Amino acid sequence: MTPQDALDKVFAPARLAGLALRNRVIKTATFEGMCQGGVPSDDLVAHHARMARGGVGLSTVAYCGVSPDGLTFPDQMWMHEGVFAKLSELAGAVHREGGAVSAQLAHCGFFSRNRPQNIPRPRGPSACINQYGLFSGVPFAGAMGDADIRKTLNEYRDAAAFVKRAGFDAIEIHMGHGYLLSQFISPATNKRSDAYGGSLDNRLRLPLQVLAAVREAVGDDFPILAKLNLSDGFAGGLEIDESCRAAQRLAEHGLNALVMSGGFTSRSPMYLFRGESPLQQMIPLETNPLQRTAMKWFGGRLFADSPYTEMYFLEQARRVRQATDMPLVYLGGVSSRDSLQRAMSEGFDFVAMGRALLRDPDLVRNIQQQGERYANGCTHCNQCVASMGLPGGIRCVLNRPESFAAVR
Repeated sequence: MTPQDALDKVFAPARLAGLALRNRVIKTATFEGMCQGGVPSDDLVAHHARMARGGVGLSTVAYCGVSPDGLTFPDQMWMHEGVFAKLSELAGAVHREGGAVSAQLAHCGFFSRNRPQNIPRPRGPSACINQYGLFSGVPFAGAMGDADIRKTLNEYRDAAAFVKRAGFDAIEIHMGHGYLLSQFISPATNKRSDAYGGSLDNRLRLPLQVLAAVREAVGDDFPILAKLNLSDGFAGGLEIDESCRAAQRLAEHGLNALVMSGGFTSRSPMYLFRGESPLQQMIPLETNPLQRTAMKWFGGRLFADSPYTEMYFLEQARRVRQATDMPLVYLGGVSSRDSLQRAMSEGFDFVAMGRALLRDPDLVRNIQQQGERYANGCTHCNQCVASMGLPGGIRCVLNRPESFAAVR
């Protein structure tokens, strides 16, 4: 495949299960911070409509919680009738711009500072110290029992039917980054001795059951993607060999496409982001004084600068490409025309982008018009990560340099 053929493939119409897309560029799920009190805002609608207006084929709404006890903190939304009208409005806005929209269904498991009524503590695969909730009144997490698992499967099923009814075109099941399903998959956090722990097949049991529940809710032609770690990014976690086998199992169970990612929010966030640490911008935005102090003293261990290179997950992603014929979405360090070309040349089916699209929502159209002259300008400063906590939500600070003026 020549470089021009690869670029033509990126921007040509494509299909994902029963969905026709205008190109192979996906706006990946990056938490928007636009649901104050759990209510989707006009900013959230405008954010995804803007991505579609710029030419993105599929825009992903981040962290659509499947239940109130599946939220990391209160300013996230969960799928219930109170958010239906706004999500329908969002889907319609994206469609009017010629794009398609996906909902990332998620559950936090034990990683939570949230304490809904009648839920004494968050639950995950195994009992543990919940470091994220240590200073917020939820320092301990319990192990899910059979009733919890049945409840969670029903919640995923209901949430999938809900977002399809709201007009969404696809679903991404979040199986990465240290949230519930990732906690079950990772040997570092799953210490169970029953049918849901031990071997990889057992650790995959709940994720595969969730996939089946979502499929039951949406039907055979509706696209289901999953985000899966290539590696958890720390010793003792999921590594690439097991990730390849997990991809094979997901393909066998009817997954339509796999978004390849990495890192644990609670242990190795910079493994995903790469580039400069956003810690100094995050600290002033923390409202809990104990948590803010902990971030000052210990945050440098989690949020250390990490060298950025284009396509930093490529070597691991190649391993998955060799392991399965399932459609694969390349994610990780794509901010240039050459990287888009290379992703297609390497045999991946779609390309997902986050920071580069925050920097330039018109990236797709600008590359098509400017060709080799295009330069995205993202510096990988990762201050967009901290901006999730600002009024109005996520933004590129290069585009809005005043963003942090009030908190510095």
